[in-house]
Parts: sequence; structure tokens; C-alpha cells
Amino acid sequence: MSLKHEAFPSSEAFEAIDAALSSSESERKEAVNQGKAIFAFKLKNDQNQEEAWHIDLKETGKVGKGEAPAGKKADVTLSLSDENFGKLVTGKTKAQSLFMSGKLKVKGNVMKATKMEPILAKAKAQAKL
Repeated sequence: MSLKHEAFPSSEAFEAIDAALSSSESERKEAVNQGKAIFAFKLKNDQNQEEAWHIDLKETGKVGKGEAPAGKKADVTLSLSDENFGKLVTGKTKAQSLFMSGKLKVKGNVMKATKMEPILAKAKAQAKL
């Protein structure tokens, strides 16, 4: 199943994150050990459409569409524009600056949100973004 959504150009980052997590069992275990949470992402594109993805770094180390895996609840939900998510993944901006400027909304455990930076860095390296 493709994680990419044509109306959300930055969604290809979720495929890169999945590829990075799938590259080796040790990478996946390390990410789960670092993350210890389910991260949900709600992106809004320039047509005002919304779509959601999640990264399960609590158990499986997998990426999927939707807010959380079936029967589970996200520990933290990050809401931002597709454009800003693209900038975040490529390293053109930091999550902290997006949060402080109101361009990134965080629901749930804010401290868990800080655990996403190393995972996004792996995606950037994997995708050569």
C-alpha cells in the first residue's frame, strides 16, 4: 500500500520514513526504543483538504495512513500544513520554530513530540531529500 497521496506532495516523506524503518531490524528496534509512542500527523494541503498518517514507534515500527493503528490511540498528534511538513522533513525548518509561530499544533504528550526529530532525520537521509 502506498503511503503517498498525490494532493499532499510531502506525503512521500512517510514512504521514506517507512523505508528507513524497514531497512534493518536493528534500525526499527532502535527507533521504537527511542520513540516509545504512536505519532499521528494531520496535514492540510493548499486546497484545505486534510489527510492523516501515523508512525507506530511503540510496538511495530511501521508507518500507515490514518491517525493511529487499528485499536490504538496516538500518544501525540502533530497538525500542520503539507508545505511545512515538507520543510520539517527536509530540514529547512525546525519543529520548535513551527510550534512557536503557531504553524504546528501538538495534541497529547508534547515531550514525546521531541522524539520525532531523529526519525525525521533518518527519513531525510533515506530519501536524499
